[in-house]
Amino acid sequence: MSTDVSGMIECRPGARLWGPDDEDSVWEVAIDIFLLNRGNAYDGLACLFGVRNSFGFRPLAEGRGLPDDTSDGLRSEFAGYGGPRDVHGTTWLTWAELRTTDWQETNSSGTRTRASAAGDDTDWGRVWNVMRILSEIHGAENVRLVVWFH
Repeated sequence: MSTDVSGMIECRPGARLWGPDDEDSVWEVAIDIFLLNRGNAYDGLACLFGVRNSFGFRPLAEGRGLPDDTSDGLRSEFAGYGGPRDVHGTTWLTWAELRTTDWQETNSSGTRTRASAAGDDTDWGRVWNVMRILSEIHGAENVRLVVWFH
C-alpha cells in the first residue's frame, strides 16, 4: 500500500467574526500541502498520523476520517483521489492541538522525538508556519490540516 500524502490546510474565517456556530462560519481551503512539503518521511507520517508506524510513535491524529464540515474545495480534491474507496488513513488535526503537542515526546524505543520526526526543522515546518500565521488571524481552533494517503 502506497503512502504518498496529500492534503490541505483549511481555515474558518467566519468563526472569528460571527462565532463558530454561525451559518456563515464555514471552512475554506487555505493551501494544498503539496506546495509546502517536499516529501513523505515515514517517521513524520508515523509520528503525526500513525501511517507506517514501525517507529513506535503515539500518533497525534490517527484515523479521524474526513471532517463532516470540510470545505467544498477540499471535498472536491479528496474526491479527485477517488475518495474513501481509493485512499486510506484520512485524518485531520487543528493548530490548537499542534501548538500544545509535546515535541520532546519520544517513540517507544526512546530514540526519536516528535521534533526530530515532524517538528519545525523538518519539511513539516513550513506547514506549521502557515498554520501558525493563519491561527494568529482566525484562532487556533479555526485552522486545521486534513490529510489522506494514496
